[in-house]
Amino acid sequence: MTGLTLIPLALSTAFILWLSLGDPKRRRAEKLASGGHSPALRRALALGAMLPGIAIAACGDAAAFLIWLGGCAVIGWIVALALSQLARQPGD
Repeated sequence: MTGLTLIPLALSTAFILWLSLGDPKRRRAEKLASGGHSPALRRALALGAMLPGIAIAACGDAAAFLIWLGGCAVIGWIVALALSQLARQPGD
């Protein structure tokens, strides 16, 4: 069961990271040149991050779905924290 949860979680993690790297608001705050992802791409990435959870829910495995859901929330916080730490300048 753990393997069946970790694989979808890894896939969702890739989409969450990709989505957060192109976030227009974060990029503006960091004064980066590019404007970030287009709205259509952001929607597609969000859907891609949710598809593994939808597949787990369709299989009817409630425990795996809850593990995946909690894992995505924790990974989202970790990605946000990591990107905010990378954006800080020394001496801030």
